[in-house]
Formats: sequence, C-alpha cells, structure tokens
Amino acid sequence: MAASDAAFEKGLPSNLEAERLVLGSILLDDTVFLEVAAGLTSDDFSIEKHRRIFGRMQDLYGRGDRIDRVTLANELMRQNQLESVDGLAYLVSLDDSLPKLPNIDSYVKIVKDKSSLRKLIFISEKIRDRAFIGQDTADEIAASAEESLLGLSESNVRDSLVRPGEIIESFEGGVNAFLDPTRRNKGVSTGLTKLDEMTGGLRGGELFILAARPAMGKTALALNIAQHVATNPQDPRTVAVFSLEMSKESLLTRLVCAQGRVDQQKFRAGYLNGDERRQLQMALGVLMDAPLFLDDGAGANVMDIHSKLRKLKQQHGLGLVVIDYLQLMTGRGRQENRNQEVSAISRGLKLLSKELDVPIIALSQLSRATESRQGDHRPQLSDLRESGSIEQDADMVAFVFREEYYKPDREDLRGQAELILAKQRNGPTGKVNLVFLREYTKFENPASVFDEPPPE
Repeated sequence: MAASDAAFEKGLPSNLEAERLVLGSILLDDTVFLEVAAGLTSDDFSIEKHRRIFGRMQDLYGRGDRIDRVTLANELMRQNQLESVDGLAYLVSLDDSLPKLPNIDSYVKIVKDKSSLRKLIFISEKIRDRAFIGQDTADEIAASAEESLLGLSESNVRDSLVRPGEIIESFEGGVNAFLDPTRRNKGVSTGLTKLDEMTGGLRGGELFILAARPAMGKTALALNIAQHVATNPQDPRTVAVFSLEMSKESLLTRLVCAQGRVDQQKFRAGYLNGDERRQLQMALGVLMDAPLFLDDGAGANVMDIHSKLRKLKQQHGLGLVVIDYLQLMTGRGRQENRNQEVSAISRGLKLLSKELDVPIIALSQLSRATESRQGDHRPQLSDLRESGSIEQDADMVAFVFREEYYKPDREDLRGQAELILAKQRNGPTGKVNLVFLREYTKFENPASVFDEPPPE
C-alpha cells in the first residue's frame, strides 16, 4: 500500500467496499458519473489508487469520452498510473459481479460520511498541534477552526436544486400563503421612508454597500439606520456595529447626540445647559436598553467578524450588521494585490450575510474621480474604490451625496442630502432626498416625503 494511504493504515474511518462499488457502478454504466461527481471528489476516497481511478474518470468525462474498462485503462496508462492501481485486473474486479441496478446513492453516502469523519479528525489534529505550539493566539486558532468546520459543512451540502413544488411544500401555509403579500417576510426598516418603499426594507442574506467620499456622512447615516433598527419600539432587532476607524466611545457619542438631538460639538466641549443634559440622559437610557452591540477592533477580517456574529446570534438573535468600513478590513492568506484582497473580502461578506441570514451594511470609500469630475460630482458605480467585485457582490449599492460640500456658499443647499440608490437586484433604483442635521450628525426624512406617492 502506498505511503499516501497512511490514513487508511492508521485505521481512520473508511469503507473500501463502498468505494469499490461506487467506481464499479460507473464502469457498469457511465451515465451515473454525474450523479456520483455531484456528491464526491477524488479526495473523498480513502486510498490513493481509488483517488487516481476516480480522477482519470473525471478526465475522460471532461473530454466527452466514454468511461469503461478499456478507456479507463488507456487513460491510466497514458498518465503512467496503471501499475500503481494494480493494473487492468483490478479495474475488471471493480464491476465484476456488481448488481445490474446498483444502489448508487447509498454507496456515495457511505463514502462521503467516512470522508467527513476523516476530515474532522484531521482538523482536530491540526487544531491540537497549533495549540501545543502556541505561535498563534487562542482567538486566531478558534477562528481558523470555525472556518475549517464551516468549509466542511458547506462541502457536505447537497440537493440544493429543488422544483417549485418542493419550495411551496416547505412554505408554511402552502400556495395561498405564498401568494399572500401580507404573509411575506418583511425586510428590516431603515427609518428612511422612501428608501424602505423602494427596497421593502433590508433583507437577510443581502449585502448593502453604502459608499461616499470622506465627510459626506456615510458613517452617520449607517449609525442612524443601526440606531433606528435597535430602538424601533414596534420591532427592535439586535444590531452589531463593527468600526475599524472609530473607538467605541466615539461611536456612542455620535449615537447619544443623534438620539437626544444635542449638538455633538457642544457635548465634546462640555458646554451643555440643563435641558441638553436631560435629553442626553434620556437618550442614553434608550440606548442602554437597546440590543445594540459595538466593536472597535482594528484590522478585523471576515472570519473574526463571523465568529463574533455567530455567538451574538445564538445569544441575542441578529437583525442587522454594520461594518465601517470595507477598505480597512484585512484578508486571510496572501493575495497578489489589494484589489484581489478587497474582492475576497466583499465576497466573504456576501457569503456571511447568506449564511447568517442577516442584512449587512458595509461602508466603502470612493475613488477621487468624483472630485475631478466637472459639473456634477454625484458618484457612479465605477467610482467604487479598489475593486469592481464590490459592485458585483452587492445586492444594493447606494451613495451619500451632499452638494453643499462642493458649494459651501449656496445657502439654499444647506442641509440638503441625497441617497442615490445606484443598484438594486430586486427593485428600482433612484434618488432618496434626505435632510442632514450637521450638529447632530443625523439624517432625517424631509417633511415632504410623506406627501409623495411611492415609486413605481
């Protein structure tokens, strides 16, 4: 037996007979190869010769060739591997005396289960070795372990393709409930009336990119949404805010001043009257009771955030995640350039939102192209900084824009703001007019919004 079969020699979980039956079934009828390949890879086989045989079957199928004893033997010979799998005699033995209607699903499940058990053992041994060596922190080892286990669980997911009838059967209430708009899950309200009308609220599994140039107020807007979600008396939801730029104290200062409608600069300078102090005390009381969690850990990556969110969801549930901001996050592993790293981060956040079934608002910087643009400085999707994959991964992309920043002498622009919804997978795009109260770092609905008809 080859040295690469050490796992088998150690007595790790395996079932050679099931593996032989899987390979033999393909030789008996190569139309079942796709069914097998949907559940197994070469690495799922416990010994090297079975891995090589299945690998050459994949090569034959990829070229559109038939898979039988002759073609397989020829392919193995071409790769100088026929002797290493015990020759043509072993290939003949695989489908010899095999039943005409082999129970292929059961064979595949047995091989997959044994493979998963071996992988669990390997992951456990790797974690143990890293813990003994002690070169990494406990948090880093735990995060890596969660990533490995998550990857293993994802690799075991099968049968994700379902027919419409199966979806209806699994929907509580059946056809009538599925077609009843009042029974559909509603998204999380942002507190911005027109944005909620256009989007139906923020929904689990969606990545919402909120982008702007510096000083436009993207952090303020994201905190306003987070605050509304956590303190909404009709439907308070747990919110997690990760800031890679500001401290927890600075975040709380912004939240308290916005909630109490107190001038943030006066609060920082200490010039407050009695009414303002009372307003801050009431605001702080509301926030202290709210399911709002703040994190200011620097250099966070997707797996760090994933680990924290899983624990938070188990303990308190989870309604919304805010990350400020995407370009300050670090990626795991080596990437050739920053664009690839940002691409991996945005993709990771999208997968995280799907796995946890929670909307994620990720803030993003824009390139300087908006500054050099003549006339209209409004951002465009092409202005997203460092990676086009941000636009690709996002379900929604919105830009915060305040024209008064470029025309400070125009009194008529004071306090006017726009949220430009530039991309939405499942709905319209357009502009949401807002009011920006600079002293409170707070965005609000304009009074006229309640008189406008909903967007078409």
